[in-house]
Amino acid sequence: MLRLHGFAVSNYFNMAKLALLEKGVDFEINTVRGSQDAEFLAMSPRGKVPCLETEQGFISETNVILEYIDETQGGKSLLPSDPFARATVRALAKEVELYIELPARSCYPEVFFGGKVEQNVKDKAKAELQAGVAALRRHGSFSPYVAGSEMTIADILFLFSIDLAQAVAKKLFGLDLLGDWPEAQALLELLSKNPNVQRIETDKKAEMAAFIAAMSGPGK
Repeated sequence: MLRLHGFAVSNYFNMAKLALLEKGVDFEINTVRGSQDAEFLAMSPRGKVPCLETEQGFISETNVILEYIDETQGGKSLLPSDPFARATVRALAKEVELYIELPARSCYPEVFFGGKVEQNVKDKAKAELQAGVAALRRHGSFSPYVAGSEMTIADILFLFSIDLAQAVAKKLFGLDLLGDWPEAQALLELLSKNPNVQRIETDKKAEMAAFIAAMSGPGK
């Protein structure tokens, strides 16, 4: 049986978890934070979560985990069978990760954990977020899903990246990234009704207060 290592507040962990749930896979969860301990580094070379434990060994990096799950497990497909369509989905997922999630992440310390971020970092994040959303708007279909009529890994990346990016943009820059993009708003509404998404959100909320307290505590 597959075993997913990570914790419910991690959006990247939740991406892998949603893929497993959507495909109806039997799996176990080992609740653990990332670590530089030798034991954890033997599972995840950079000490990050999530990592996926298989009969053959461990797999790290979320995009690789998502594709492994889709390629090896039954149930609904999260990548199209057509090579061009599959490449399009992969490109959309990568665009969300590189041009929306990562710029927003640079500002998390100030938005969520009571820290401060240098103004040049915030300026760069603002420009990259605006450009990233514009690129996704040009490239994505959103009819109703990011790549078309079926849910794919691009939707998983979008769902678990855009909420935090929105929070960063609103708090630091007074921007609503999706304010004039009704198709994206409709997709988030559609995904919010997905029972597996609701299950993950419940699990996340149950752990959130303790996580924020730990991240904001002494020495953080």
